[in-house]
Amino acid sequence: MKDIMKVILPFAILAIGAVGAIVLVKSRPDVERQSPPSPAPLVRAMPARPQDVQVIIDSQGTVSPRTETSLIAEVAGRVIRVAPTFESGVFFRKGDLLLQIDPTDYELAVVQAKSEVAQAELALAQQEAEAVVARDEWADLDGGEASPLASRDLHVQQARAMFEAAQARQRQAERNLDRARIRAPYVGRVRQRSADLGQYVTPGTPLGAVYATDYAEVRLPIPDSDLAFVELPEGDEGPSPIVTLIGRYAGETRTWDARVVRVEGEIDPLTRMINVIARVEDPFGSKRHDAPLSPGLFVEAEIGGRVVDEVLVVPRSILRSGDKLIVVDAETKLRERPAQVLRVSGEKAFVRVETSADEMICLTDLEVFIDGMDVRVKEVQPIDVDGGQSL
Repeated sequence: MKDIMKVILPFAILAIGAVGAIVLVKSRPDVERQSPPSPAPLVRAMPARPQDVQVIIDSQGTVSPRTETSLIAEVAGRVIRVAPTFESGVFFRKGDLLLQIDPTDYELAVVQAKSEVAQAELALAQQEAEAVVARDEWADLDGGEASPLASRDLHVQQARAMFEAAQARQRQAERNLDRARIRAPYVGRVRQRSADLGQYVTPGTPLGAVYATDYAEVRLPIPDSDLAFVELPEGDEGPSPIVTLIGRYAGETRTWDARVVRVEGEIDPLTRMINVIARVEDPFGSKRHDAPLSPGLFVEAEIGGRVVDEVLVVPRSILRSGDKLIVVDAETKLRERPAQVLRVSGEKAFVRVETSADEMICLTDLEVFIDGMDVRVKEVQPIDVDGGQSL
């Protein structure tokens, strides 16, 4: 019997365990399946803090002199002197002698003209004296009023006309003599010399080219849409916006201060650009500038425009449909707001949008946007435009 119990007992224990396990499995409650909640998307946003910003308009142009003059021979002759200052790149003062044409023939013409003036003056004096005698004799005859011929008034008029013609020929001879000396018309610099010593020139022969150095100018095209942001001068009155010119000289980046002095008279119908003229005073002055501003230099320009108040500066890429922004409200929910786009330049835009102090501008380009959706926010600093940063 004991042997039988030893065999049956293990099987009985296993059977009881199996029955208990089945009962436990059958009696367990049903498990509800739940999906883990998905986190709200993370977006970058900046505080909506409007600020006053000065608009800086970018442009570019080439430096040109205020005045450039082609020197042309007005008389014929051989060049007998070329001044050391009449070389390309050399500076000169107003009135400096640059080139001398042989004056011998013109000096002789002046002497001859003076002789003719003296002869004509003598003839006039003789006719005036004879006219006095003729009028006295006519009065003695009591013949009434003398005719112009009898009183020799016509003779006096002819002599006076010849005297004045002789004086005119003398002035012409003196002018020709003066034209044989080519003098600097203003303070400037020689661009090029076309005549040389010993060369025979005739009226109309090019002698060289010079330009003034009192100030330089740069034509700067700006878009028609930017005109509203620049206080352009009208005539000699009105504001004169400050311009910073940037260029390379001697392998280094240099800057020059300039001012807008006038606006050209028309807008280009093809480019919709209008040219403003920026002027640099004393472009070669070492005390005013750290480098000379030579004609022909290509420069970039930053034109100081108006101050626009209460605007947001945002990346251009976040504009939706061109005139809408996404705002993160106080409950960290996304809201679409209409925006007034004042100006777009490069990658930045001036906008005005209605926001409260605790709202932010969403900077993340969302593939899916639902108005009112919850988000998580990573705050970034607003775009800094202090110091006239270009927009």
